[in-house]
Amino acid sequence: MEIKRILIANRGEIALRALRTIKEMGKKAICVYSTADREALYLRYADANICIGNPRSTESYLNIPSIISAAEIAEADAIFPGYGFLSENQNFVEICAKHKIKFIGPSVEAMSLMSDKSKAKQMMQRAGVPVIPGSDGALNGVEAAKKLASKIGYPIILKAAAGGGGRGMRVVEKESDIEKAYWSAESEAMTAFGDGTMYMEKYIQNPRHIEVQVIGDSFGNIIHIGERDCSMQRRHQKLIEESPAILLDNKTRKKLHDTAIKAAKAIGYEGAGTFEFLVDKNLDFYFIEMNTRLQVEHCVSEMVSGIDIIELMIKVAEGYELPPQESIKLRGHSIECRITAEDPKSFVPSPGKLVKYVAPAGRNVRMESHCYQGYSVPPFYDSMIGKLVVWGEDRNTAIAKMKVALNELIVRGIKTTKSFHLNMMDNKDFINNTFDTNYLARH
Repeated sequence: MEIKRILIANRGEIALRALRTIKEMGKKAICVYSTADREALYLRYADANICIGNPRSTESYLNIPSIISAAEIAEADAIFPGYGFLSENQNFVEICAKHKIKFIGPSVEAMSLMSDKSKAKQMMQRAGVPVIPGSDGALNGVEAAKKLASKIGYPIILKAAAGGGGRGMRVVEKESDIEKAYWSAESEAMTAFGDGTMYMEKYIQNPRHIEVQVIGDSFGNIIHIGERDCSMQRRHQKLIEESPAILLDNKTRKKLHDTAIKAAKAIGYEGAGTFEFLVDKNLDFYFIEMNTRLQVEHCVSEMVSGIDIIELMIKVAEGYELPPQESIKLRGHSIECRITAEDPKSFVPSPGKLVKYVAPAGRNVRMESHCYQGYSVPPFYDSMIGKLVVWGEDRNTAIAKMKVALNELIVRGIKTTKSFHLNMMDNKDFINNTFDTNYLARH
């Protein structure tokens, strides 16, 4: 099936990122936008633009009838979902199929298997993938949680089965705290996801967060594009990502890649996806979840491989067969800093007009941003205004290059996290690779 016209059901930097690949492939790109995004940069380059509603996400980027109507008006063959919004919405995928519009992503069946984290864990156990000790499926109330916690030992972590982004999660150090933590997490999960189902895991202390990028095709082939270390986080939100994960030795790295491919084959996965693992001090790794979509940090995998992941996603959707694993050559080191419109000290959002904006440039420097001088960052959406990505022959070279690029970046009119990233590039623990997912919380 040849895809000729693709509707991008997203906004911000990923909309511009996708648009570039779509047009480079000789296809037509259709953008949708809310009234808050009418001045978005990518709208200038699209082959067609359609307004889908008011600023609130529920009235625009989450409004399935509006997006489907836009696709039909623009005669789109396919929809590219990006990340966030409807990218993992099974109902949306089914509706696309009913309207004979190709969803550029995995099947509903694969999404369903991985969307409920407790069920995903059971599936991975059956496939022989190592998982963190914890509940077999959903917890049946506080008393069940107390009983299991005493069995696997404290500390434990309570998680929302439908969760993400750190919401509906609580770490519990002792039994006297578990009841309050359970009700708090359940309430937060209900508010955020409309589902208060909870499960439990043994809490791995001071772990690293390492993920493997995989892509599957309709012929049953699965390849990986290396791994990424996403351990520099604040409240479970990734801030800095890099590839490869230099923590790993070659033996563990190969085992991790092989495990991710085995897991993807077990669910018949098609499209781009990411298997996320926690790695402990002994380099033992445990599956935590799968993201059945493109990741924000896909750019670092592209930099070390030279592969356009979105192009591969579109080709897979058209029915092309993936290249063999042996053809994927990974070299050098790439680092990504997420630049957000936030106060670098408090991380409080800072929307507003960019009175000056100058993007960094240079060899092996990539600024993924939809911003421009005079652009107003709206207060309605995620605060990320760009991703600064660099590549070097090794990690030290990449860090040095990132420092230069960050210093070249000029954003005035709003507060950004640029200074946080500059400080991290000089941080001895970051430079020495002696940090973990809880590093920022401790410091």
